[in-house]
Amino acid sequence: MIRSELVQMLASDNPELSAREIERIVDTFFEEIIERLVANGRVELRGFGAFSTRARDARTGRNPRTGEAVDVEAKRVPYFKPGKEMRLRLNV
Repeated sequence: MIRSELVQMLASDNPELSAREIERIVDTFFEEIIERLVANGRVELRGFGAFSTRARDARTGRNPRTGEAVDVEAKRVPYFKPGKEMRLRLNV
């Protein structure tokens, strides 16, 4: 599912809201998750899962085209851990 499909689904489930209002709600939801992760926080949605970040150390990588060694800087990457309810429903 892509963002526009999510907005369309929510619009069909909530005809009293305009598509613009739903788009704003979805944007706000995702922006709040991003802002919390940027602040090195964690977002937990019970029954769904938890978003957090993980630190990756600097390393030496390889350019796949040339095979040349390249230095990859340390960075933080997003991480998602599914909740128990989601894991159970996926493995029914």
